[in-house]
Amino acid sequence: MKAKFAHQVSTFTDIPNIGPAMAKDFELIGIRTPADLKKKDALALYRKLCRMTKKRHDPCVLDTFIAAVDFMNGAPSRPWWYYTKDRKKNFPSI
Repeated sequence: MKAKFAHQVSTFTDIPNIGPAMAKDFELIGIRTPADLKKKDALALYRKLCRMTKKRHDPCVLDTFIAAVDFMNGAPSRPWWYYTKDRKKNFPSI
C-alpha cells in the first residue's frame, strides 16, 4: 500500500509511483533512505543516474524523480505524468 503522506514512508516503494526498479535506481545513485530525497534536485538525480548507467533514460524517469522528491517534501500524491508538462517546459532538451 502506498503512503498518503511522506511521514508514513519507511521504504522507497511506499512512495507513490515508486516500484522496485526505481528503488534500486535511488540506491545506485546514493540515495539510501526515502528521507534522503527531501530537498534534492530531481534533475541532478536524473543526470547522475544517466552518468552512472552510461545511458540516457526515458524522460518519464525524471518525471518520476520529480514526483518522488515533491511527495517527500510534503506535496500530495500525484501520478508521475502530472509533472510531464512542467518538465517539458523547464527542461525541453531532456
